[in-house]
Amino acid sequence: QVQLVESGGGLVQAGGSLRLSCAASGRRFSSYVMGWFRQAPGKKREFVAAISGISTYYADSVKGRFTISRDNDKNTVYLQMNSLKPEDTGIYYCAAARGINERTVVAGAYDYWGQGTQVTVSS
Repeated sequence: QVQLVESGGGLVQAGGSLRLSCAASGRRFSSYVMGWFRQAPGKKREFVAAISGISTYYADSVKGRFTISRDNDKNTVYLQMNSLKPEDTGIYYCAAARGINERTVVAGAYDYWGQGTQVTVSS
C-alpha cells in the first residue's frame, strides 16, 4: 500500500513558477513509476508527466516548461512548473504504479493517488 500527499499548490500569475511535491509512504518507492495528472473544472483528468527510475515523459502541452524529478531517499517526487499559463489551472494529482513505464498516460493504469493540490494561474 502506498499513500501519497501532494503539496505546493497555490495562486500564481501567468509566467510565474510553482514547485509541487508528492511525499510517498510505503516501501520500495524507487520501484514505482510516479506520475502527475491534472483536472480542470468540467474536464477529464489528463496526464502531465511521469518518471520511472531513469526516464521521464511529458505531455506536449507542458514540454519545455515543466520538469518532473524524484528523490528516492526522501520518497518524494517533484513537479517544477515554469512559465505557467492560465490553462495550467486545475487540481494536480500525484499517482503511482508498478508494472508500467513512464510513457503510460492513462489514469486507470495507476494504482495509487493523492488527494490533489490546487494550482490557479491568473492572467
